[in-house]
Amino acid sequence: VSDASGCSMIALLHTGAARFPQNLLSRSRQAVSPLFPAGVLKGFSSIVSRKLASHGFGASMAAMSSFPPQRYHYFLVLDFEATCDKPQIHPQEIIEFPILKLNGRTMEIESTFHMYVQPVVHPQLTPFCTELTGIIQGMVDGQPSLQQVLERVDEWMAKEGLLDPSVKSIFVTCGDWDLKVMLPGQCQYLGLPVADYFKQWINLKKAYSFAMGSWPKNGLLDMNKGLNLQHIGRPHSGIDDCKNIANIMKTLAHRGFIFKQTSKPF
Repeated sequence: VSDASGCSMIALLHTGAARFPQNLLSRSRQAVSPLFPAGVLKGFSSIVSRKLASHGFGASMAAMSSFPPQRYHYFLVLDFEATCDKPQIHPQEIIEFPILKLNGRTMEIESTFHMYVQPVVHPQLTPFCTELTGIIQGMVDGQPSLQQVLERVDEWMAKEGLLDPSVKSIFVTCGDWDLKVMLPGQCQYLGLPVADYFKQWINLKKAYSFAMGSWPKNGLLDMNKGLNLQHIGRPHSGIDDCKNIANIMKTLAHRGFIFKQTSKPF
């Protein structure tokens, strides 16, 4: 490049790229465009992109620009597994309690809460339950009670900044059973309070039907099939089901879907 002042400008933008807001980068390219051939500017754009990526901005900026913003800062993906048998035992008790914290801007998983829970009314898991969920007796024996796990959930929520009134978050489940039936039912049986943050949620089945125009009769399997996604892990593993829910949400978000609360207020 023959123009010395132009070289200085390129060097300045090159070294300061990571600190430059995107709109100023765009204006800078417009400002120097009369001075340089298109090839030089193309190289400049490549340099800026690499500099941004090297400082960790590239992926997040690409993610933010690839789909419209959501209404929530975080989505808390939850999927319980519970004691079960044929015919069904009563009361059912939660034995796996997983939550994935999904960033509402990037739709990437930022944090995980995952605990197994010891049942107290029917402490011995049935063969049907183990076959369905993959949870064996040794995974629940000696684990905390539901009351203790709920206390740890609250501690995790506080640590993750999710109890801050300025932070908007909402739980996401595959169906209404987890937070409409299972958790409040067991808490009522045990005389435990239900935290307010468990009282509103997004039913992914409803969200999917709004986005795709069809109801997923077979839950996650139908949603993965409808979106051409590979199923992650083992069906009816709570943590694996959460990963599938998160993957489906990310795919729908990239298609422009905006998630909204589907539960009615308690």
